[in-house]
Amino acid sequence: MFNRFASGRRVSLFRQFRAALLVSSCIWAASPLYAQVDLGSVKVGAGMRTSFVHTDPDDTSSATSTDQFLLNSARLYVSGSVTENIKFMFNTEYNGASSQIGVLDAAAQITVNPKFNVWMGRLLPPSDRANMYGPYYAHHWNVFSDGVQNGQPSITIGGAPNYTGRANGIVYWGDFNKKVKLSIGAFDGATLTGNAKVLGAARLQFDFWDPENGYYLNGTYYGDGNILAIGGSTQVQSGKTNSNIDFLMEKKLASGGVISLESQYTNYNGLGGYVPGYKSQGAYALASYLFPQKVGVGQFEVLGKYGSAQFTKGPAPSFRWETTEFNVSYVIKQFNARVVTFFQNTNFTNSPDTWKGGLGLQIQM
Repeated sequence: MFNRFASGRRVSLFRQFRAALLVSSCIWAASPLYAQVDLGSVKVGAGMRTSFVHTDPDDTSSATSTDQFLLNSARLYVSGSVTENIKFMFNTEYNGASSQIGVLDAAAQITVNPKFNVWMGRLLPPSDRANMYGPYYAHHWNVFSDGVQNGQPSITIGGAPNYTGRANGIVYWGDFNKKVKLSIGAFDGATLTGNAKVLGAARLQFDFWDPENGYYLNGTYYGDGNILAIGGSTQVQSGKTNSNIDFLMEKKLASGGVISLESQYTNYNGLGGYVPGYKSQGAYALASYLFPQKVGVGQFEVLGKYGSAQFTKGPAPSFRWETTEFNVSYVIKQFNARVVTFFQNTNFTNSPDTWKGGLGLQIQM
């Protein structure tokens, strides 16, 4: 009896030990998995731009009007911290023209202080203000369609031409005394232009009123700051250049309304530009007024923009590209939620004119 009891006890103890060992093994195996899914230092976001567009060419003998519902762009944003001074960003872009997804940004970010930051990977190179704010932080809806804005060489993302403005390389940037912004970079020329020589880029900006902190810029701040900024950038590769001067003035009035003025002049001297094989130069001017009164959950804003670019020294005769755009926006939560009705007329001196109008929706989180 004693022997059976002792034997049974040994079996019971063995079973308990085996169960404890199994539980310990599960916990040990799960620990690395738990570490992988811990999102404490990682931020995830998303954005989309979608629209309905009616396009009507003036020359109806060769083309007809179209009506389209478009998913212009969709993005996923991921960023996180490795240490206090080392961060990482990874963003994707859905290209509505090709229905493909590609890598928008993938860069290591080293920050010592506001005056010394180094980013390396795929990112925005120093360029015009328009490229530094991109479509999601632009003031008007039909960005990069005037022959002037953001025509610098960039990587094609998603299998079709676009104006995402990214390049593979390294950039240093710094903010000095909340008045001066400087950025200098070197980028892979082969993926940008087919020329294996390095493409160099630099930007210098002066903020006379409130500072615009950080590397990226906005097309508007919707009254969150009083901005008076003048900036310029240049890019060079094998003696070819592009350069620009840009300007933003934004002021919140005593009434609570906000006025904004934006302008830019750009010269594409063999590097970049909207039409391959041509040199071009041009400018645009934009003005807007944000009404102070809230209507429901948002505010109304009216905006007008005019751009003109001259294309010369190309494979065909010179021509002019002119655009006129009007927006009426319902701003719910600045760049995170806004609805835009738009009209844009495009005039070419060497081909039929085209106008388009429609409704755009932008959401970010």
